[in-house]
Amino acid sequence: MTSKVLTLAELDARLDLLAATPEAFEGQCLAWIESLDRRKVALEVRDPESWRDRARSKPVKLRGSLEQLRADVETILTLDREEEARLARRIEFARLRLARARRAAGVDEDRLLEGVGMLAQQWFVHQATQVGPVQTRDRAARQAALETRVMERSAELHALRLEMVERNLYLVLINVERYAHSSTTRADLVQEGSAALFRAVDGFDWRRGLLFRTYAVHWLNQAFRNYLYNFTSTVRVPVYLQKAMKAIHQARVRLGDANASADQIAEVADLDVGLVASALGAARTSYSLDADLSEDGEGNRLRDLLVNDDSEGPYTPGIEEVTLEGGLGAAMSKLSEREQQVLRLRFGIGQQGESTLAEVAEVLGVSVERVRQIQVRAISKLDTPALRRELEPFLN
Repeated sequence: MTSKVLTLAELDARLDLLAATPEAFEGQCLAWIESLDRRKVALEVRDPESWRDRARSKPVKLRGSLEQLRADVETILTLDREEEARLARRIEFARLRLARARRAAGVDEDRLLEGVGMLAQQWFVHQATQVGPVQTRDRAARQAALETRVMERSAELHALRLEMVERNLYLVLINVERYAHSSTTRADLVQEGSAALFRAVDGFDWRRGLLFRTYAVHWLNQAFRNYLYNFTSTVRVPVYLQKAMKAIHQARVRLGDANASADQIAEVADLDVGLVASALGAARTSYSLDADLSEDGEGNRLRDLLVNDDSEGPYTPGIEEVTLEGGLGAAMSKLSEREQQVLRLRFGIGQQGESTLAEVAEVLGVSVERVRQIQVRAISKLDTPALRRELEPFLN
């Protein structure tokens, strides 16, 4: 049984020092991890209630509904830039430590997912409620293959990943509205978005100085688009093609041949062969790449759903332009030079990072209240729904 616990405050203090030399961070972490393992030191595991403010809780009529999820997310405390970076470093530390424990125990990743995953969940619950180490009937049988240390390290990593995901769930609820069409339930998209957040956590690199929410929005948009492309009929077929499809179906019934040619169908249905060919193509979901997927005409086109195989991954050059600057770029021409300057400083567009109202005020030589007024006026000029949806995740 582990006799010592490393608190998160102690962990952060050490990792903050190591982060001063990012290129040596991993090596220095591994050396420290070796020392911690020799002393059988465990990592503090936080109760999920610790990052919630239940005073914000609102009564919900339908339990298990999306409204209930929204109410729960409103109680979750979001991360500022410093907290986010620290949590990302904790996750990297925990991942390195788990990898070392897994190698020592001879547990490959597949077996870890199959065997340790369930036990890690149980261990995490017991740790969070101070019940003590998990005891299960299966543990004795699994013990020969899965070291207790691997189980503990897996639980520690799970807890940290869960915290990062939960404290960014608001991004899912904000961005899901852009893709929730009539044929798609929001619940399905929320599930896809939650899974995408876990993938974003696993791919995030705090060394790049990018905000996690900026990085995560990229993953969310990709997940939503892929879901719509693969699992829903999001493109509305023109009415004349819908009528042609109905006539084609009736013609096939009369012919008794589901694989009748376009010429045969055209003759029986009294339709132009070209129209039949177009309708058959539409039925196979061969839509125009410029087809609009939204209800209001301001959403994504089908071409936006296609993934570029030549992409360098989530950290492609200009990811900030794809997310935040993608929303602001089209609107900048509407703003005055001073308004542009305020927005760029406040939201870190083309800068090293975001700035507070006080910091912007100092740069411009005006009062904090004046900066706030300029910011409000500038944002009010971004008066299209599309632009507002692009910016909303960054205005929280």
